[in-house]
Amino acid sequence: MGVAPYYYRKGEKITDRNGKTVELSKLLRRKDCPLSKGIKQNLRDLKEIRDAVEHRLFGKSDGKWLSLFQACCLNFDKTLCDLYSEKLSLQNDLAFALQFAKLNVEQITTVQGYDIPKYIEALDARLNKSLDEDDLKNLEYRFRVIYTLDSGSKSNSHMKFVNPDSAEGKEIRNVLVKHKPDDELYPHKPNVICQIITNETGYKFTLHNHTQAWRKFKVRPQKGADNPEQTNMEYCLYHSAHNDYTYSDKWLEKLIDLVKNPIEFEKLKKIKI
Repeated sequence: MGVAPYYYRKGEKITDRNGKTVELSKLLRRKDCPLSKGIKQNLRDLKEIRDAVEHRLFGKSDGKWLSLFQACCLNFDKTLCDLYSEKLSLQNDLAFALQFAKLNVEQITTVQGYDIPKYIEALDARLNKSLDEDDLKNLEYRFRVIYTLDSGSKSNSHMKFVNPDSAEGKEIRNVLVKHKPDDELYPHKPNVICQIITNETGYKFTLHNHTQAWRKFKVRPQKGADNPEQTNMEYCLYHSAHNDYTYSDKWLEKLIDLVKNPIEFEKLKKIKI
């Protein structure tokens, strides 16, 4: 990752008694390490993967960590540019994807269906457990894209990769979400939510409280709005066929947490509607 030359340029000694360069894992633990948190986490996990599967073949499970490998490639080029010069960038000379093989739609489906060895699954779970949600979303740790298929036959389909945090990526995600079954993503009606919250928390939660909540968090437009479909898709969906709204599991969980907090619940009940 170019860390050793960075310290050499600063005139710092990073060799041990035997004259060997200090291991990268130790350099990453230094307080003055120039790499970002996401890059360091990426390298630590790649080392753990390397140690766990050394002298074994990934086989069909190598796709499990392709996002980590791709992020490492991009991080390497970024670090060269940040620490030294953009003239050293490899993107013009090595502008190819980590995935060399051309996959058609059927092959992609087959790969997704592979059974992953238990030791691979265990390692993956261990790596994920050590990171919080923000760490997992960091593109320097794990490179993520949304891909869509352009129009064409299965054999001639072309994939387009989009950064999920870009405006286009968010728009694609919303479209994909809308095409999933509504009953699966937004199964809860307001009266059902109120009953579940009352039973779960022991505090009476009414339809009036629910209205106060969706107004407080701006989950959906008010009744009679010109664009009733403009909801917060994480929590709520408008059904034009019967002109009403249903809500997601995340919305139910959010309200349960709120009601369990007496101070926040009292604040909610004071909202005028």
